[in-house]
Amino acid sequence: MIESTMINRNSHHHIAPLWLYLAIGGALLVLTAVTITVSYIDLGGWNIVVALVIASIKGSLVAMFFMHLYYDKKIYTIVIVMGLLFLSIFISLTMFDTGRRGDIYEIKSEPIKPEADFYKELPPADSLDQTGHSEH
Repeated sequence: MIESTMINRNSHHHIAPLWLYLAIGGALLVLTAVTITVSYIDLGGWNIVVALVIASIKGSLVAMFFMHLYYDKKIYTIVIVMGLLFLSIFISLTMFDTGRRGDIYEIKSEPIKPEADFYKELPPADSLDQTGHSEH
């Protein structure tokens, strides 16, 4: 009696065919190979964008088919896919920002206090004793 009350009579269990799982697994392997191949091509700041787009597609495939969101209410799939999409957009924008900061803030490699003892010329190596100190 207790077991029957715990079962939701309106729920439908969906069992996907094996070929679908194999096809999605193959697509994930192909997309992984594409990610690795694209990483060897210099696209500048677009490398991270391409990698994130491919990762979003892979994450969407996993969520939709291995987590069975494709067979559930469509709003759940939309929420998950949009969340992955926005996450990759925000990470891409952040990477563009950090990659181009040098154009705005020019970092100078000059000493802060050029007259400091640290920057003074060292004595010639032949005038140093074995401890590294000057003989005079």
